[in-house]
Amino acid sequence: MAKNILLTGGTGFIGKHLTDLLIESGFSVSVLSRSDKKNTPAISYYKWDLTRNYIDEEAILSADYIIHLAGEGIVEKRWTKKRKKDILESRIKPIDLIFSVLKKNNKTLEGFVSASAIGIYGAITNEHICDENTPPANDFLGITCLEWESAVDKINSLGIRTVKVRTGIVLGKDEGFLKKIVPSFKAGFGAILGTGKQYVPWIHIEDLCQIYLKAIADEQMHGPYNSCVTDNTTNASLSKALAHLFGYKIWLPKAPAFILKIVLGEMSLAVLEGQRVSSEKIEKMGFEFEFTDLERALASCLN
Repeated sequence: MAKNILLTGGTGFIGKHLTDLLIESGFSVSVLSRSDKKNTPAISYYKWDLTRNYIDEEAILSADYIIHLAGEGIVEKRWTKKRKKDILESRIKPIDLIFSVLKKNNKTLEGFVSASAIGIYGAITNEHICDENTPPANDFLGITCLEWESAVDKINSLGIRTVKVRTGIVLGKDEGFLKKIVPSFKAGFGAILGTGKQYVPWIHIEDLCQIYLKAIADEQMHGPYNSCVTDNTTNASLSKALAHLFGYKIWLPKAPAFILKIVLGEMSLAVLEGQRVSSEKIEKMGFEFEFTDLERALASCLN
């Protein structure tokens, strides 16, 4: 009988791609949804409602593995006090609900894999290469990711193997990060943001989904893993690569940092700062990236 994998955030950008891969790999898939959805031959849907602290317990009890992807977008809206609260709670509340069901029913899992982010290292630009032992930063992104991962540790306290996938910018066709910036580059108005020196650790959606699949299959994996290509891409090199793919060189002046700060507020840190990140740990586990060349990765998302 096929192992069942339950996903939170299964209808999002990453979730949709990962669901397809899991089904192709022979798993049965369940998805937690806020709306009523009809089951398909490949996917079972279960209801949950974080505002009422409700979750259909059968979703948890029938799962062999759980992958937690749910969470409000970091750069969707300005970081007001309420927005910061929503970003944090949308990541932690699902874990708390799952934990309570697991504990109440003395239910075990073969693995719990959670998204996390390289934001744990903070919105800082310097030459230090962050690995999984680098301390969390004391800013909004660092604190949010730390609390997110600390919630995952509660699952681990039940004797369940846990994996934390620290992700950077995810490149995918017509979705995620590229959906926001491609239109301006396609129209010939691409620009470098701020100094352009801020690092942009990235990963192709296909590689990211393969990492989640490995985290399920490889019982030796536990704890945090940086899931980004180690190639020292900066905002400037990313912008130039995109412009090149559309057949021109960037001609606009750099977008001034102070303007971005006015428009975006504190959230501007997410685009004006960025650190170098090492993928050595995941590669030592035997993972090989399919997409390591930035321009090739971008081209695959634009065709």
